[in-house]
Amino acid sequence: MKIRTMKLREAHKSGENGESSLCSILWDSNADHIVTASSSDNSISIHDAVFQSNAPKFLRNHREGVTALALSPNSTCLASGSIDHSVKLYKFPGGDFETNITRFTLPIRTVTFNKSGTILAAAGDDEGIKLVNTIDGTIARVLKGHKGSVTSLAFDPKSEYMASLDSFGTVIFWELQSGNTVHVLKGIAPNNGSDVTVLNILAWSPDGEMLAVPGLKNDVVMYDRDTAEKLFTLRGDHFEPICFLSWSPNGKYMATSGLDRQVLIWDVDKKQDIDRQKFSECVSCVAWKPLGNALAVIDVTGKYGVWESAVPSTMKSPTEDIPGLNSKNGNGFLLFDEDEAPSVSGNLSDLNEDNHGELETPSRKRLRKHSNYGDDWEEDCNDELESIPKVESRKKASYGHKENLNGKTGLRNMMVTAGPKIQEAFQPGATPAEPGKRRFLCYNMLGSITTMEHDGYSHIEIDFHDTSSGPRVPAMTDYFGFTMASLNENGSVFANPCKGEKNMSTLMYRPFSSWANNSEWSMRFEGEEVRAIALGNAWVAAVTSLNFLRIFTEGGLQRYILSLDGPVVTAAGHNDELAVVTHISPPLPTDEQMLEFRVFNISHGTQSLRGRLPVTPGSSLTWFGFSEEGQLSSFDSKGVLRVFTSQYGGSWLPLFSASKLKNSEENYWVAGLNASKLFCVVCKSPELFPQSTPKPVLTLLDLSFPLASSDLGADTLENEFMMSNMHLSQIQRSIEERAASGLDTTSLDDESFNLEASLDRCILRLIASCCNGDKLVRATELGKLLTLEKSVKGAIKLVTALKLPNLAERFNNILEEKMLSETIGKTALPNSSSVCNVSTKHDVISSAPDISKTPRGVSAPPMHTFPSIRKQKADEGNGKNEQNHVVASEKTNSVVETKKVTKVNQINPTRPSNPFAKSSSNQENSSLFDSLKKMKKPDIKGK
Repeated sequence: MKIRTMKLREAHKSGENGESSLCSILWDSNADHIVTASSSDNSISIHDAVFQSNAPKFLRNHREGVTALALSPNSTCLASGSIDHSVKLYKFPGGDFETNITRFTLPIRTVTFNKSGTILAAAGDDEGIKLVNTIDGTIARVLKGHKGSVTSLAFDPKSEYMASLDSFGTVIFWELQSGNTVHVLKGIAPNNGSDVTVLNILAWSPDGEMLAVPGLKNDVVMYDRDTAEKLFTLRGDHFEPICFLSWSPNGKYMATSGLDRQVLIWDVDKKQDIDRQKFSECVSCVAWKPLGNALAVIDVTGKYGVWESAVPSTMKSPTEDIPGLNSKNGNGFLLFDEDEAPSVSGNLSDLNEDNHGELETPSRKRLRKHSNYGDDWEEDCNDELESIPKVESRKKASYGHKENLNGKTGLRNMMVTAGPKIQEAFQPGATPAEPGKRRFLCYNMLGSITTMEHDGYSHIEIDFHDTSSGPRVPAMTDYFGFTMASLNENGSVFANPCKGEKNMSTLMYRPFSSWANNSEWSMRFEGEEVRAIALGNAWVAAVTSLNFLRIFTEGGLQRYILSLDGPVVTAAGHNDELAVVTHISPPLPTDEQMLEFRVFNISHGTQSLRGRLPVTPGSSLTWFGFSEEGQLSSFDSKGVLRVFTSQYGGSWLPLFSASKLKNSEENYWVAGLNASKLFCVVCKSPELFPQSTPKPVLTLLDLSFPLASSDLGADTLENEFMMSNMHLSQIQRSIEERAASGLDTTSLDDESFNLEASLDRCILRLIASCCNGDKLVRATELGKLLTLEKSVKGAIKLVTALKLPNLAERFNNILEEKMLSETIGKTALPNSSSVCNVSTKHDVISSAPDISKTPRGVSAPPMHTFPSIRKQKADEGNGKNEQNHVVASEKTNSVVETKKVTKVNQINPTRPSNPFAKSSSNQENSSLFDSLKKMKKPDIKGK
C-alpha cells in the first residue's frame, strides 16, 4: 500500500523550545466549522471550513492551555477544559462565553456531552469524574474509582453506560442510573504514566454495541458493551502504540493515529487497514467530517489539515447508512428543538431513557448482563418519561425503525427529516399558483407578467406600469405551463418545471422588438429542471437542478455553462450584471439558512463579487434583486431589507426592518426599491403575497436603519445622518470609477457637494440636540465631521448662543485645523505634477488632498475639488461671501467664479417633486417612477 503525505497549516504555536503539545480538533454537525485547541495555547480557534481563507475566530477565556474540547450534539454549545482547572461553556458558532460550568483542583484532561446535550462529563488529574447538568449547572454525580489521571470519557449511545480510561490503562464501565461500576478492566491499554502529550482514548461504536480501546500490541481491541468480553482486534502496520482513534459516522470505518506518526484507515468488518497517511509529527487528534468523506487531523505542533477522500472512492462513504440510533436525538448530529429539551434532575433519570430492551437486535446471541436495579425502578422511570410527551414521541419514532441498527437509513434522510428545512428555489416577483386564479409570474419596477390556467393551457399577459412609453405586447397562449418569468425593457423570458413523458423543462425568450422575423427562441432540457431565470443587457440566464448556470445571448446562442457550488435559491439581472444565490451548506440547527451570493459581469466574463448572504435567523429569503441605482439588495421573511455596499470591504447594510413599524398584522411583498424608498405591497396577515386581480396597490416606505433607542431622542436625525453618509460614500465611489475611466464627473461633483451641504445641516441639528441633552463629548465628535468651513462657524455661533464656552473653544480649534489644512493644500497645488491652467475652459481644478486629513470618518470629500473652491461654492449658494478667506482664489480667475456661481444657483433651488426621479441617467428608462411623475404634472400646472 502506497503511503501518502499531506500538508498542514498552523493553527496554534508549538510549546516552548518546540516541545510537543496535546492538541484537539473537531467538526460541527453541519461541517461548516473546524474547532482546534492546544495545551500550549490558551486560545480556542474556530475555523471556517467552507471559506478557508477567512481568518479564524479566537476564544481567549482560559488563562492556560486548553486540553479538551467537546461540542453538544446539535452544535449549539462548545465546552472546553484547561490546565487552569476550569471547564467553560460557549455559544456556538458565535463563540460568546456563557459560564464556568465547573472547576477542579488539578488540570482537566477530557470533556464530553451525552447524546441529548443535557449532561457534560469532565475529568482529569483530580480524583473523580463530574457529571454536570448543563441546564442549571448543578453537579448531578461524582464517579470515583480510577487511580490515575482520567484521559478519556465516552457516553454509551444508548445512554445506559459511560466508559472511562485512565493513564494506567484501566477501563471502567459505569452504570449511569446508579453510578455503580459494572466492569473494571485493568491494564488493557498502554500505560502512559506522566506523559500528558499522549493520552489514552476510547470510543463507542455508533450503534453502541462495541467499545474500542487501544491495545498493548500497537492494535485496537473491541469489547462487548454488556459483558465486556474481548470481541476482536484491529492489528496492522502501526509499529508504535496507538494514541488516538475515531469511528466513522456509520461505524464501518475507524481512523487510528500512532506514535509512529502514521494515521491508518480501517475497514472494521474486514479487520484490515485500507489507507494511510504519513506525517512529519505525531498526530494528536483526528475527527471524521459528519458530511462527506474527509478526516480532519492535528499534530502535536498545532498544525492541522483535512484529509479529503480518506476512504477510497470505490468503497461505501463513511457517512452512508448511519445507524438509526442516531436519528432524531442521536449522538452528535441533530437533536430536539430547544423548546423540546427535557429537564434534567439530579437523579439522572434522563440518562437512562433508552435502556429498555426494545433496541435489542433479534440476532443477538450474547448474554446480556442485568443491571443492579429492579423492575420497580423501571416503572417509575417509564412514568417519569411519559410526563414529557414531546420527548416520548420522538423516542417512539426512533424505536419504530429497529432495522436501522443494521444500517438501513442514511445520513441524507436523517438530515432532511430531523433538521431545519432547506429553502427551495424561487423567482423574485412570482406568486404561488392557486386553482382558478390569475397569478404573477413576474412583478418588478418596470411591469408585470400574469398567467391564468384555462382548459389545459394558460393565458399570459404582459403589462407595463407606464403604458405611455412601454411597448404594447400582445397576449400569449402558453401550452408549456410556465411557472416563472423575468422582464426588462427589451424582452421577457419564461421557464417551466420538468413535464411530460420525457421529463423535459423549457426555457423561452420573447423580444419586444427586433429587426428580424422569428426572433423568439426556446431551449429544452431533458432530465434537467430550470429553477431560476434572469435577464440583462443582451443576455438570458437560467440556473438548473444540476447546479448549472446557463448563459445565452439575446439571439439564443449558448454562450457559457458554469457549475455552481450548491443548489440555487434565486437569481436576478441588471444591465451587464447577473447575481445568483445558492446554498453553501444545510441550515444551522438554529434554523439559519446558509446562503452565498455571486455577481457576474456577463459582458466582461468576470466575477465581480462573492460572499455570504445574511438572512435573519429563522427566516428565508423572499426577494432578491437590484435597486434602481444598481445596488444589490435582499429581503427576508422577517421583514429585513439589506443592501450591499463597498464599505468595510463589502458589507450588507440593514436599511429597513418591519419590526420597527410595530405592526404585526402586516406582511410586505417587495417589488423593488430606489435610494430612499422601498416599493412593496402590504398584505394583511396571514397572507404573504398579493392577488393579481385587482391590480395591487404599491406602498412606498422610507428606508431607515434599525437604530437603537437613543438617549438623545433624535432617532430621525441620526437616521438621516447615517443614510446621508451612505449615499455620499456611494456617490464618491462612482466619481472615482468614472474618473478612472476618463469620463466626465461634473454632475456627480455637484450632487456630492449638495449632499455634503445637506449632511452638514443635519450634523448641526444633531449638535443642537446634543447641547440640549448635555452630551458635549458627542457634540464635539459631530463637529469634527463637518465638511464646510461655514458649517463649523455656524456651530461656533450655536454653542456660543447656548453659553457653552468650552465647546466653543473646541470648535474654534477644529476651525483652525481646517483652515490650516486648506492653506497647506493651496501651497501644495503649484508643486503638483498635474498643474492646471486656471485660465482654461475647465471649471473644476483637480487636486489630491490627503485623505487622512478628511474631517468626515465615513468617506473622504471628493478628491477632484480644491478646498478653497469648495468653500466658495458654499458661500455663494447661501448668498454670502466670506471674502477674508477666499480673496486669493477669487482673484485668480473671474471666469471660474462666474461658472461656479451659476452651478450653485442651478443646484440649490427646490428639488423635483418626484423623489424617485433619476438625476444623472442618460437613458430614459420607462418605469413606475416615470408614470408616477407624469400623474403629478397636471397638479403642478394647476397650482
